[in-house]
Amino acid sequence: MKEEIVLVGAGGHCLACIDVIEQTGAFRIAGLIDTPQRLGNRLLGYPTIATDADLPTLAGKGQAFLVTIGQIKSGLRRREIFNLLLGAGGKLPVIVSPLAYVSRHSEIGKGTIVMHGATINAGAQIGCNCIINSQALVEHGAKIGDHCHIATGAIVNGEAKVGDGSFIGSMAMLREGISVGEQTIVGGGVTALRNIPPHTQVTLVEPYASKNLHNR
Repeated sequence: MKEEIVLVGAGGHCLACIDVIEQTGAFRIAGLIDTPQRLGNRLLGYPTIATDADLPTLAGKGQAFLVTIGQIKSGLRRREIFNLLLGAGGKLPVIVSPLAYVSRHSEIGKGTIVMHGATINAGAQIGCNCIINSQALVEHGAKIGDHCHIATGAIVNGEAKVGDGSFIGSMAMLREGISVGEQTIVGGGVTALRNIPPHTQVTLVEPYASKNLHNR
């Protein structure tokens, strides 16, 4: 019998997560967690069964969860939900699409999802509660912190490091061995050739400039 899993967040990112979970065949989606106003609504046929206020009770029963809130500007909400679930006793399995390649010599933390077509090569270390999105490539020896989103088609080259809570945008590329600080946004299409400090936003139309993202 398949284990039940509850998805926390019923927005656009949840659509892609549902598809990956269905493709794995390993879990039965019991329902979604969202706002009180959306109780009873359905997403791809799955009902919203509870709200954030119910999370401690559900987690205390040993329920399995996946945080399906998206992440671009900040991973703070994803981190809050993950820590709440973990602290209350919830299970946070790793979800890997059968259409992804994950080396058996890599490491992946709790609650991370690896989407269709992604590649994680030998020696890579992926933290907890991360999104490794479709067609993303995490090369040998790269280290991704907790609560990060490596977006569609992004490339994290060998030995590069990404700090906790950071976002690497679609088709962005990190050069071998560079470091990206925590809580940082590397915008879509950016080629990062040198280290990027924490709490920074880098885009194709702006120079590297430190910005306190928490005050944006």
